[in-house]
Amino acid sequence: MAKIDFLGKSIISNYHTTVEHHQLIPQPKKSVTGKISLHDNLIIHGDNLKALKALLPTYSGRVKCIYIDPPYNTGNEKWAYNDNVNSPRMQEWLGKVVDREDLTRHDKWLCMMTPRLKLLRDLLSEDGVIFISIDDNEQHHLRMIMDEIFGEENFIVNLIWKSRQITDSRNKDKVSIDHEYILCYAKTTETPLRGKYSDKSKYLNPDDDSRGPWMSNSILGLATAEGRPNLHYNIVDPRSGRVYSPPPNTGWRYSKDVIKKKIDEGRIIFPIKGDRPREKKFLGDLSDEFTGFSSILRLDVGYTLNGTRELREIFGKEVFEFPKPSSLIRVLLEQASEVDSIILDSFAGSGTTAQAVLELNKDDGGNRKFILVEMEDYSDSITAERVRRVIKGIPNAKDEKLRSGLGGTFSYFDLGEPLELAEILSGKNLPSFADLARYIFFTATGEQIVEDKIDEKSRFIGETANQVIYLLYQPDLDYLKSTALTLDFVEHLSPSSKHRLVFAPVNFVDQDNLDEAKVGFAQLPFEIYRLAQ
Repeated sequence: MAKIDFLGKSIISNYHTTVEHHQLIPQPKKSVTGKISLHDNLIIHGDNLKALKALLPTYSGRVKCIYIDPPYNTGNEKWAYNDNVNSPRMQEWLGKVVDREDLTRHDKWLCMMTPRLKLLRDLLSEDGVIFISIDDNEQHHLRMIMDEIFGEENFIVNLIWKSRQITDSRNKDKVSIDHEYILCYAKTTETPLRGKYSDKSKYLNPDDDSRGPWMSNSILGLATAEGRPNLHYNIVDPRSGRVYSPPPNTGWRYSKDVIKKKIDEGRIIFPIKGDRPREKKFLGDLSDEFTGFSSILRLDVGYTLNGTRELREIFGKEVFEFPKPSSLIRVLLEQASEVDSIILDSFAGSGTTAQAVLELNKDDGGNRKFILVEMEDYSDSITAERVRRVIKGIPNAKDEKLRSGLGGTFSYFDLGEPLELAEILSGKNLPSFADLARYIFFTATGEQIVEDKIDEKSRFIGETANQVIYLLYQPDLDYLKSTALTLDFVEHLSPSSKHRLVFAPVNFVDQDNLDEAKVGFAQLPFEIYRLAQ
């Protein structure tokens, strides 16, 4: 497989593993929910690389569909490379706006995308699919880096979307770029898209055939007489004796024996005059209610102009440049998600993905969940505000569903400080018990924690196939005195056939007593990787 090289690649190839876990700080006043929760629909404000890492303990391997719309790197977006990688080369790039004159702009873009794509892959379920909007500026680079991260065997399709409705005649080269791409990869090769619904309106039963509705289907093939001589033969109407020969460039679709069987079964329709015979294709013979999904998206998915009008209707004015229409995102979600899927957009922009998810739920009664991540300051005023408005309803909207409201909830979080255990144990940057439990359990085991099983009173945080795990931690008490592992705590642990492991900053129980009770001690912060290793 050909591989792409770029400045900084060797430095950022494993950068995603060094990114610290950050706290997610709930913001009830910005949320639309009765009870803020990480299992609600989510809108997260903060750097998307750090936010994706913060989501791993809860959502690793659970996201069914990812859609992202990253900067296309045209030189007009005014984005800056801000990942604080410990390298002189990367440090030189920090905070500098990337424009068309920047000779390293493609390298910077790939350095920005690579660690994010790796974390997105970790979040994707085994049957998950990722869609990425892009244009010609980086499409070829993106395809190569996706082949490396996801595997070229997991490439599904490069969809073409007609984004411009009206031809642009202002270009000096006299070419109007009217399309963009949506690159699609699977997590594994066992992930087909759904396809489009078969059009059953063409199936009728004018002759009251006992086999039910049917449609007339061509029996012409695609092969020349030189290429497939067995598909070039004469078909004889057994009633009239009329002989039909195939076009020399196509032949028939079926072999002579298959056609004879179809004639015997009354599946071949012979014309009264002219034309060629065709076959009856019965509705009952369809093996699937879906058929092929075109790589060129149909025009009714909307243009950029429709996305602009949609936002104008929601806000009463233009608030965002070049938004995607929700109808486009909806088509993608229909192809790669189920009624209970988790859908992630880590370049959330104006919040189009959330609206598409809520519309689908409204239409089919589904319980899909969205996770949006947006780092810009408009995360609350545009991204979340759009979702608030479509949930509650927009009185003057033309669309009846938007007027009455799509319903739903979401919990809003800000990205907080990193979970640095050394600081936590010194009394700084104190997370909640659940936040620290989630972080420790995932880091130590590589498995997701079961949120509703966490019991702060008993200090139980979860279990694996071989271990029952506890955490001694309380943010409002003296750590070394109140969260030490003591003999009293050991004696009151719930009995279990599995080995019991306690994470704590200090241990006051001798090894003989721990061995007798079948309890292990993992000292924080030094042994957090104990199970993973």
